[in-house]
Amino acid sequence: MKLHPTKTFAKNFRKLPEEIKKATHKQLKLLLSNPQHPSLNIKKMQDPRNIWEARVSESYRFTFQIEDDTYILRKVGTHDILRMP
Repeated sequence: MKLHPTKTFAKNFRKLPEEIKKATHKQLKLLLSNPQHPSLNIKKMQDPRNIWEARVSESYRFTFQIEDDTYILRKVGTHDILRMP
């Protein structure tokens, strides 16, 4: 699998605190190497577009879609991003 960040994800990422950026990198590496890792806490969202969410930290999440062999990274931020994934 590979990662493909959207423009929205990149924009969200730039605004994150430095410690959350580091945590996001760590979690994205885990997503690639072991998507079942408990710290990711991956869940399918109730969204017709087949969007998934994963944990960065207690307060931060990222959303993604899976297309072929690629994780399309949609958004990253606080729980508020889950309202409009």
